[in-house]
Amino acid sequence: MEANASAFAKQLHFAPMSTEFGIVMEASPGYTARLAGDIEAMGFDVLLCPDTQNLSPDPFSQLALATQTTRRLRLGTGVTNPVTRDVAVTACAFSTLQAESGGRMICGIGRGDSSAAHIGVRNGTTSQLRSFVERLKAYTRGETLDRDGTASRIRWYESLPVEPIVVDVACTGPQTIRMAVDVGDRISFAVGSAPERIRWAMDTALARLAETGRPRDSIRIGAYVNLVCDPDEQRAIQLGRMISGMVAHFAGMKDAPLDHLPPRLKDLAAKMQTGYDMKHHAQEQGSHLSTVPDDFVDWFSICGPPSKCRDRLGELLAMGLDHVYQLGGSPVAHPHGPRQEAMVRQAALYANEVLPHFR
Repeated sequence: MEANASAFAKQLHFAPMSTEFGIVMEASPGYTARLAGDIEAMGFDVLLCPDTQNLSPDPFSQLALATQTTRRLRLGTGVTNPVTRDVAVTACAFSTLQAESGGRMICGIGRGDSSAAHIGVRNGTTSQLRSFVERLKAYTRGETLDRDGTASRIRWYESLPVEPIVVDVACTGPQTIRMAVDVGDRISFAVGSAPERIRWAMDTALARLAETGRPRDSIRIGAYVNLVCDPDEQRAIQLGRMISGMVAHFAGMKDAPLDHLPPRLKDLAAKMQTGYDMKHHAQEQGSHLSTVPDDFVDWFSICGPPSKCRDRLGELLAMGLDHVYQLGGSPVAHPHGPRQEAMVRQAALYANEVLPHFR
């Protein structure tokens, strides 16, 4: 399969699109709107906020505030899910933000992880996610859906037309990557930043495009990239450990198949299936982080000074990524708002000395 996928990658030539650079930041009352303005001024193209109700504040209300402090920055979730909100509720929320922002919204969506775990339910299946995305897009096109015998559509569109929402599907495993290629406007790999992982994910996506006949230029393909830029490489690795452990956990979620993973990731993902500290998901206090060694962080993430970040990121962009969303680290653990502010300040070196190299 990998040999065939690589062949497809070489055969599918397409005109390059301008690369978009985004950043993921938890929404935080009193901080989100101001930091969104700072992120736009730093030159980022996209800000995404996680939708995980037990671990971070509500992204939708905070993104509404961010529409007022930004003019060009695209805004969205990184990510919402098909489990905790009904699809009509999600469609309404995004359409409202779409109207308020002048069409700048991105619905980043995945199967759900911490959002489901913290209310005692399973994350969505790939087929459930596919159905949710298809219905979400139908709602935002103004179509009528059959909801168990009820004709359901968003009726307020009749007096306030809204552009359809761009849906960006986050994907980790091969089945979800193929599904995302079928239904997404954009797809974003959550497979770490090791070149062989991005190459595998890209080959899987390109093979699916070739199989279905969907044109490459009809979809934007990108990735969530674990990246901490700091003059002190060891400090960068320490800040990147939490992100590395979290994304390794995505590869090894409960009952997820591991056979397709390279040995270096497979071993850690297997440990995460039983030993991941969900109570401290995306936090430095996670007990599982003691099992994430420095050499794994250095392989699975991009951690170090600007020159190293430019070289490693350039290698990934050369594979054809249309966008990258930075998953960065914060030198401040608590409280919540200052943690986000410190993460944005930490990203300034990346914005100033790495991103201009690729513009």
